[in-house]
Amino acid sequence: MTDMLVKLYALPPLEPVLNQQSAQGISIRRAIAPERHHVLQWVRNHFYEGWGSECEVALSNRPISCWLAVEHGHLIGFGCYDCTAKGFFGPTGVSEAARGKGAGAALLLACLHDMRWQGYGYGIIGGVGPIEFYERVAGAVVIPDSTPSVYAGMLESAE
Repeated sequence: MTDMLVKLYALPPLEPVLNQQSAQGISIRRAIAPERHHVLQWVRNHFYEGWGSECEVALSNRPISCWLAVEHGHLIGFGCYDCTAKGFFGPTGVSEAARGKGAGAALLLACLHDMRWQGYGYGIIGGVGPIEFYERVAGAVVIPDSTPSVYAGMLESAE
């Protein structure tokens, strides 16, 4: 999977997206330390063990670089950055039942805006799946010859 580049200084505004989520009863916010065990369990149950490992790093960063989508007190999605490499967005995911509500776009923009607030000029979206989504929501462009990126040689098992 390829990587994509985002101009963090040219992002769409965040507030309208957060307001749209709020109108649906969904809050987009930074995770806090006491939620760590809940977030990690949810990510590992809904997605991949490796994403759980990356999420652990985001929850250990200061400031925490993991953002959550919470609907009526229940976690429905997450987005992280600065996990596998500095300046990289991801992993991110929304539960199957909650897809189509815009939470994924809101998490993406919240993380990218946070990266900008932390001083980054550009962000890299690592190992993307839905290229068109990232192009549409954040204006991301494909980085040529970026496969397999920082993930080259990653262990697939402990055996």
